[in-house]
Amino acid sequence: MSNEERKGPVAPKDPTKKRPYFYIMQDKGIFAAPQPDGRGIQFIYEDSGRLPDSAKLTGNVTDEKLLDMLRTAEGFKKLVHSIGVSVTEDSKTEKVNFVFQMYGANQCDPATMVSKEFVADGSEQIIDLTEITWYDTDTVPGQIRFEFEKSGIQAMADVCFYLHDGFEAPEQLSDSAVDFESDAYKKMIAKSVMSKGNLLRLRSVIDKAKRGEDVTLSFIGGSITQGAGAIPIHEKCYARIYADAFEKEFANGGAVNLIKAGVGGTPSELGMIRFERDVLRDGKEKPDLIVIEFAVNDEGDETQGVCYESLVRKCLALPWKPAVILLFAVFSYDWNLQDRLSPVGTNYDLPMVSVLDAVTPQFGLKPGEGRVISKKQFFYDIYHPSNLGHQVMCDCLMEMTRESVSSTESEEDPALLERKPAIGADFEKVFLIDRENPGSAEVQVGAFSGTDKMLQMVEMDSEVVPVPEFPYNWYYDGESDNPEPFCMKINCKKLLIVSKDSGENIFGTAEVYVDGKKAIDADPHINGWTHCNPLIILNEEENKTHEVEVRMAKGDERKKFTILGFGVVE
Repeated sequence: MSNEERKGPVAPKDPTKKRPYFYIMQDKGIFAAPQPDGRGIQFIYEDSGRLPDSAKLTGNVTDEKLLDMLRTAEGFKKLVHSIGVSVTEDSKTEKVNFVFQMYGANQCDPATMVSKEFVADGSEQIIDLTEITWYDTDTVPGQIRFEFEKSGIQAMADVCFYLHDGFEAPEQLSDSAVDFESDAYKKMIAKSVMSKGNLLRLRSVIDKAKRGEDVTLSFIGGSITQGAGAIPIHEKCYARIYADAFEKEFANGGAVNLIKAGVGGTPSELGMIRFERDVLRDGKEKPDLIVIEFAVNDEGDETQGVCYESLVRKCLALPWKPAVILLFAVFSYDWNLQDRLSPVGTNYDLPMVSVLDAVTPQFGLKPGEGRVISKKQFFYDIYHPSNLGHQVMCDCLMEMTRESVSSTESEEDPALLERKPAIGADFEKVFLIDRENPGSAEVQVGAFSGTDKMLQMVEMDSEVVPVPEFPYNWYYDGESDNPEPFCMKINCKKLLIVSKDSGENIFGTAEVYVDGKKAIDADPHINGWTHCNPLIILNEEENKTHEVEVRMAKGDERKKFTILGFGVVE
């Protein structure tokens, strides 16, 4: 017997691995999205309570004391002894730089950035946080980044937290693979058919494809429609894989074109304004199908559904009569707004697909007792579906699409849009004006003469390179002690301003006046990130000439502000 064979058990070389731990990422897909400098980076944000949500969702953490500690930099440092991270890329030769970054109270505050570069070969790397010199200005855990030397790399990542002495971690659970062919899966998907409505328009899209004609499928919504959580976002988002599935099942030689117009963190209040630009492409496109997904974004809609119904009616009124599907996505805490919004679909006999109805009843079940997919498998983070989740959403849409094949409707109510709105339709005729297309408005830009290029970026259609939202804007650069206001004279009865939110304190609040009366204080820091924010500043019943003025608030004259555009109802 050799010396090696005579040896008994050997103590682990790294005692850190004996510490209690829990995952915040496990088998998580990551994608090196292209950056201006040629690198590829996967950003994963952990502020605003996302880190404890990740611990709860992935690491089975239920202890509120531990979860609360993860909300602050101070608590994190007391709880977490070290970080274990592994990245697996197919070739096992690519280098990756893992970064864990704290945030300060202000964007300009210095903050701790922990990093380690290693080969993405699947081996676990331990980062001992007791060796880190922390900044006193750290306030919250901010973000995780996986930085690659080039873009386009796909990999899987695990990140776990090893705890200081005195803390206990819960058991880490594993999931069995999702069986997409099982009867249980099919029954789960069938529950997504919330209401079939009148399927004539949807069946007509299928008939067109079967005749060998080109069809265009369009999607408008928030970050889920943008593809957040899908790896890579442009190939595995539900809109893309639905278009691919539709083509495989129904196309007969014609093209199946995709219009994907999701914008993260924005409600139907913005969707109705940008509809003509982002979906119809200013009259260049005539989509055959429009899927509307705002059921998890409209909580902050100041009209409580009027903007949503206005968007639905805008789609239904198109002269070529596209099919319209209302899609209700879900957050990880089993919530959406389908109870508020579904009366709109009922009112116009629209097909409605509820992902909530499909997946949430089985989330609480155990494997072998009826659970088909776990929350950890379905969600990439607390808000967004993983690749598996996007596949489930695609399958829910396909379930409704197949239902239309055997539908028997031969006509729809010719007076469909004469029905009384279920909630309201005040903004059905809204349209966008901006620097490039001011319409009939008379504009004096004043100090808002610049163009802001640091805008919210969105991956559109099947592209992976993000494009800026609202590039034709009016921007004040903060370079004057007494900046001239932006002034606009316009004929309208309803008016919304779309302004840029920012997490930077170099941006300040602007006061918006209509006919000499202050309408709102437009504070760009409410959402805390670069984001498009629509707000109603005028809501009347008659069209009149109005004068709008946007001026920097007192004390913020030396700060920046961006007017992205206006939504107008004449």
